[in-house]
Amino acid sequence: MKQVRAKNLDDAGIKAIVGILDGWYGKLTWDLLIDAINLRTHNKYTRQTLHKHERIRNAFELRKMEITKGESATRTVTSPELQKALERIARLEVETKRLESENTQLLEQFVRWAYNANARGLDSDLLNKPLPPVNRGQVKSK
Repeated sequence: MKQVRAKNLDDAGIKAIVGILDGWYGKLTWDLLIDAINLRTHNKYTRQTLHKHERIRNAFELRKMEITKGESATRTVTSPELQKALERIARLEVETKRLESENTQLLEQFVRWAYNANARGLDSDLLNKPLPPVNRGQVKSK
């Protein structure tokens, strides 16, 4: 039977996969992640495909590190509402750490760009110049 190729990963797909990682508990491997993605999205990606997307790779490494440290362990309580709230808090803490990491990487990239622009003689006035207006659907009539 011929295997159907999964659709290309777009921003929404990457966001969904990173969301799966944010809520991940227990052992984490690329194969387990691929199975979880397939179960949720019905798309089977390879480890190489997932690894080449920086946001997914960074989220995977950060989550793996947190699990290894044991910081992702959740307490079991008798109240289902309290358990659900604790799980949500743990997930939001993981998401916050991931977003802080992404923000740091973007700030480092901005510093690199600013340095390279300055090295090439581009000043802040030129770099801060507004974008030209978009001319959508304008067709010259005869």
